[in-house]
Amino acid sequence: MSYTTTSLQNMRARAVEDNKVTRKLINRFKKIRPQQLDKLFHDLHATEFKRIDCLECANCCKTISPSIFDSDVRRMATALKIKQAELIEKYLVADTDNDFVFKNTPCPFLEADNRCIIYEARPKACREYPHTDRKRIYQILDLTVKNSKVCPAVFTITEKLKNSLPL
Repeated sequence: MSYTTTSLQNMRARAVEDNKVTRKLINRFKKIRPQQLDKLFHDLHATEFKRIDCLECANCCKTISPSIFDSDVRRMATALKIKQAELIEKYLVADTDNDFVFKNTPCPFLEADNRCIIYEARPKACREYPHTDRKRIYQILDLTVKNSKVCPAVFTITEKLKNSLPL
């Protein structure tokens, strides 16, 4: 499946347009037992990632910046064979929560073929993105709504949940 700028913009527009319905869905999720909610998400996550190849999209790498922790800085600097201070100065900035994020998007380590030049050393948030397979998903439902505007897999997962759960 190929993702064009237009198809990603259309997905985002639909996600924004459906925001009220998605919010209703989130409220419905809060009434489901955490283990049951995890199972719903994990099953759909597994299905979607059999179908979707992130290298064909990389919209997350192109449009958002992850939170970058000290352990990420150490790992990335080691992989790039530079000092941590140089990595911070060259690529990072503190956000409003005083967490490090990339200075610019797209990610400075994203290549033209959507591959990451520091893939094995990428930040924890990148490793775990889009977080739809994590335990205790109820803790990040608001983030899931945001990610549905960025990631086609999350968008599809939320759409499938909307169609299968009564609101």
